[in-house]
Amino acid sequence: MLAIFKKGTVQPPAELHSPAPLKGGVKPPKTPEEILKDFSSSNHENSVSIDFNGAVLSFAQPPKTISSRQSADDGVKLYWGVAADGSVVISDNKSVVKGGCAKSYAPFPAGCMFHSVGGLKSFEHPTRQMKAMPRVDSEGFICGASFKVDTLSKVNTTMPRVGSAASWEPWSS
Repeated sequence: MLAIFKKGTVQPPAELHSPAPLKGGVKPPKTPEEILKDFSSSNHENSVSIDFNGAVLSFAQPPKTISSRQSADDGVKLYWGVAADGSVVISDNKSVVKGGCAKSYAPFPAGCMFHSVGGLKSFEHPTRQMKAMPRVDSEGFICGASFKVDTLSKVNTTMPRVGSAASWEPWSS
């Protein structure tokens, strides 16, 4: 699976952009078109792509050999990053994201969703903010960020709080 949200459709978290210099054979981030081409070629032309106004979605049939130890509870590991033009790239193919986004990539946090308006949110802890944790590469440079739930923060929500004293009369009929 590959999703590319074109620049302007969504705003990636600023911490996902890597301030690390691109040196020592590290190639710069690729364009969304190049990333899509890499994804298609890595799946041996076994992929289907749909281009919407602000996004490109691509899917490839998984290989037929699935480990007997893998279960549905394992979930899918996702990775995300920022392409050369500022587009957001999300995929389960780590090598495509890493190769396409250079040092501006990270594992997508489990239990979270990314929304164009609200940004990164946790399903498991909706009243807590997400905190960026800098990732450091083998050369000591900060390269993007991993995100975790900040247990000390609180998000003001408009979720209604209804206690047991609430009137259930309208629902009884």
